[in-house]
Amino acid sequence: MTLPTSPSSLDDLQAKAAAVHEALPWIKRLSGCTVVVKYGGAAMGTAGFDAFVDDVVLLRYVGVDVIVVHGGGPEVSQLMTRFGKEPVFVDGHRVTDAETMDLARMVLVGRVNKTLVGRINTHGRLAVGLSGEDGLLLVARPRVDPGGRDLGYVGDVAAVDPTALRALTDKGLVPVVATVAAGPEGLPYNVNADAAAGSLLEQLTVDEVEAILVGGQVASGMVPKLTGIVTALRGGVRRAHILDGRREHALLLELFTDSGVGTMVAGEEEEAS
Repeated sequence: MTLPTSPSSLDDLQAKAAAVHEALPWIKRLSGCTVVVKYGGAAMGTAGFDAFVDDVVLLRYVGVDVIVVHGGGPEVSQLMTRFGKEPVFVDGHRVTDAETMDLARMVLVGRVNKTLVGRINTHGRLAVGLSGEDGLLLVARPRVDPGGRDLGYVGDVAAVDPTALRALTDKGLVPVVATVAAGPEGLPYNVNADAAAGSLLEQLTVDEVEAILVGGQVASGMVPKLTGIVTALRGGVRRAHILDGRREHALLLELFTDSGVGTMVAGEEEEAS
């Protein structure tokens, strides 16, 4: 015998069906595309972390090639403090001497990366952990500070070789990349991947982002993120999205709903379409 469904339950089910229906055109648009998700270390351990993992898995199962690039700044700072070292930042970049680089590598590659990979893989054989050093995925040049300050082993990305990433995504796997890059003489370099926070704007253009950077209208922690977005969009990426990773299911809400919950920055090709 089947019990009747209450009106309130029907309303809930219809709302869920409507949400799936709203997501359909966005799923069709993204299926077969590559989405690179940068997950900041500040969002790990929050209520949104489990939802983020679920979102990544769902994206993979609806046909999106997902690449996760993660930070781990808070954990690096905590370990530095335990070793008696005071974290110092210049324009959002961590000043990194040799010992700090060893600690950052230990945290990013050995702890944060493995945590993300392990959580994603509770859903099946999906995630593979990488460092930017693996297969020379990320090659860095030493960062030159405009103020002449010595930042140590801090690098800007000089080259990206996606060979390893494509080998994995072609097999339906999700690469999870720790932001440690290969620098001169094979030494590891710290590439900024800190979480950033800012005011919520529904949409910006790449020109508007550049104007914000020139005008100094954002906190220092936001500068590397916006600079990376400009570089990606000028390099041919169609869209970039800035989200609060602490919000549950922020990734799905941004990609698969009409209104979104973050800031979309449109590249030149997207603006013209």
